[in-house]
Amino acid sequence: MNWTVSYFNERVQREITEWPVGIYADYLRLLLLMEEHGADLRLPHSRAMGDGLFELRCKGAEGIGRAFYCTMVGREIVILHSFIKKTQETPDRELKTARKRLKEVKHA
Repeated sequence: MNWTVSYFNERVQREITEWPVGIYADYLRLLLLMEEHGADLRLPHSRAMGDGLFELRCKGAEGIGRAFYCTMVGREIVILHSFIKKTQETPDRELKTARKRLKEVKHA
């Protein structure tokens, strides 16, 4: 049984589709891997951020993108938040947004 991918809202999905083409292509490649094999990717493709939050690590010639996601019962992956990295560290506000959305999804 394959996994399904959904998005926290349309804005999250739209923002990812507007990523630079190289980063977006890597995102789609990693998404296909997760749909087929599940969300249990490891570094360098994904990293656990704690409390059920994961970071999908997308790269392209144009830079680096990050998509935060969680898993739900029934083999569902929910993309919660995304951004293009501009610094080495993940900005606190991006992580806070993802964690807030994780709580909303898990307690809905």
